Amino acid sequence: MPGAEFHEEDVLGKAYDGRLMRRLLVYLGPYRALLLGAIAILLAEAVIALAGPLFTREVIDVALPARDGGLVVRLALLLAGTLVLQFALEYAGTILTSLLGQRVMRDLRMQIFTHLQRLSIPFFDRTPVGRLITRVTSDVEALNELFTAGVVAGVGDLFTLAVISVVMLLIDWRLALAAFAVIPFVLITSHVFRKSVRDAYRDIRTRLARINAFLQERLTGMRVVQLFGREADEARRFDEANRAHLDAHLRSIRIYALYFPAIEVLTSVALASLIVSGADRVAANTLTVGTVAAFLQFVRRFFQPLQDLSEKYNILQGAMASSERIFQLLDTQPTIADRGLRIAGGTPSAISNPQSAVTVHFDDVWFAYAEPEWVLKGVSFRARPGETVALVGHTGAGKTTIISLLLRFYDPQRGRITIALGDGPPTDIRELPLETLRALIGYVQQDIFLFAGDVASNIRLSAPLTDDEVVAAATQVGADRVIRRLSGGYAHELGERGASVSVGERQLLSFARAIAADPALLLLDEATSAVDSEIEAEIQRALAVLMAGRTTIAVAHRLSTVMRADEILVLHHGTIRERGTHRELLARGGLYDRLFRLQAGLAAGDREPARAG
Repeated sequence: MPGAEFHEEDVLGKAYDGRLMRRLLVYLGPYRALLLGAIAILLAEAVIALAGPLFTREVIDVALPARDGGLVVRLALLLAGTLVLQFALEYAGTILTSLLGQRVMRDLRMQIFTHLQRLSIPFFDRTPVGRLITRVTSDVEALNELFTAGVVAGVGDLFTLAVISVVMLLIDWRLALAAFAVIPFVLITSHVFRKSVRDAYRDIRTRLARINAFLQERLTGMRVVQLFGREADEARRFDEANRAHLDAHLRSIRIYALYFPAIEVLTSVALASLIVSGADRVAANTLTVGTVAAFLQFVRRFFQPLQDLSEKYNILQGAMASSERIFQLLDTQPTIADRGLRIAGGTPSAISNPQSAVTVHFDDVWFAYAEPEWVLKGVSFRARPGETVALVGHTGAGKTTIISLLLRFYDPQRGRITIALGDGPPTDIRELPLETLRALIGYVQQDIFLFAGDVASNIRLSAPLTDDEVVAAATQVGADRVIRRLSGGYAHELGERGASVSVGERQLLSFARAIAADPALLLLDEATSAVDSEIEAEIQRALAVLMAGRTTIAVAHRLSTVMRADEILVLHHGTIRERGTHRELLARGGLYDRLFRLQAGLAAGDREPARAG
């Protein structure tokens, strides 16, 4: 339905999933020492927590009746010592659990980012970037809470409950049962709390993912937002998303605000039950005041872990939901399989000579982004070393799709694309390692992307070049004189996506980057569309030298840029309607002739001036 959106965050799985937990625990393996140390510290804290109530009982039942001031002082000093030790243990436990969580987060984020780089382009076509950012940030942070305040601390809480329960039962089972009488009510309250918070938590995660997706899209398209005066409308839409996120948080706060006072009331009821149960026995001298005082402290210590366990249940719930989404991402396999074999040592065989002459052959290639809407239909052509094959046609004819298939951003549904290295046999590009294939190619996109960083690092992006080689590559395409005008020259810092330089300058840098590694195959997607005539002429001269002995496939919107191509393919609705040289196609008087006259502004009866063929 219009306007409907599906978000993975809308679905929360089970509160505990053993399969997911086992996968999560694998990440603790390298840090087993930290984990065991943290657990040992928590267990020691649970035992030391018994000292206060037991010392209190000793003072009231033994030291005070005997008027033994020395014993009181010794017990006070022992209590002070246990408090200092408890402080040290709590500090060490916090450090260890934090280190554990942060290191697991680092490993998991690295694994997710590495995996994202392996995924195929179609995955990014259908997945909002904001959602992927949520996976790497918020979802991983939820797992950090699981390891720092969830699993390890939960083990400590359970041990504390067990130790206090056993000690209370051993000291006086009747008082213990009186204190435990409210536990069923605590469990009922906690169950209602967990169910309510689960719904609120799901709302929070959903709203946060939508905010991330909204921000990513609007910030990326800020020029369009400002150009069309959409600031007020987009602010209103963001306010709606932001307010929904606020409301979800306020709902969870209200639930917490009800839960904790409810637990406090039940704790007070347990204390009252304890006092009522023990009063008659104290009066009958069958129970000491010190024992009652100790139990009052035990009850306080007993209900604190119960309260914490409910909160840890919500951490577990969130972590299970986050881990489910993270593992769903990690389990997503690339649709473009890298099936190529590598030589011993793991080095792709063709990389040893990336400048080998290559022959490209498209053999009856059919491709659709979504069947049955074919973008290419039975496309066949061959590009040989030293030749330039130009692709022309109207928008949507399939020109850029041919480039994308050759780069293996997508695979054709029918037919095949082969590459022959030198005099070797043709090999289906699906059988080549992706690294090998792409090492052969220099690619200049129409939609230029530069990374934040200096100019030199953007030029040497695909090759380990020296500074002199970077300058030589830039000089070869006429970018050097532009770069030297920038403050800092080759050390000039570019903004995000190269925003600190003009579109034409970005295109020159992209061109220098493509040829810096001296590739065997050049793919040019309207490589000179954003440069002025003077720079275009300079690039064309550099290309004439660079293309010698190399294979070039060029997508052209301006037909004037491909008049010297060895073969021009005229695409129309995904098929090759015409092919030949510039002169041959004009003489034919077909689709190419009409396109050329339209761009040149010639009337139907005019003839084109003599040009090089």
